[in-house]
Amino acid sequence: MANTDSAKKRIKVIAKRTARNKSIKTYTKTAVKKLLAAVASGDKAVGAAELTKTISTIDKAVTKGVIHKNTAARKKSRLAARVNKMA
Repeated sequence: MANTDSAKKRIKVIAKRTARNKSIKTYTKTAVKKLLAAVASGDKAVGAAELTKTISTIDKAVTKGVIHKNTAARKKSRLAARVNKMA
């Protein structure tokens, strides 16, 4: 257990950041799942609309520091390729 005041504060700060990061990751994963469901349904218009929303959420996760920018670029590229393949 933490003995110093600074160590106790770090525990609180880490818990707060972990909760924020988990929330952002969950939101991003949900957006990706919605996009993949739209791709599976085969509707091009819905897929394109979901792609823009998903890319936006991925970019927000990058700005918050939750995922690395190269990881985000890879995910966006692969999702865009799936939507483009629908046509």
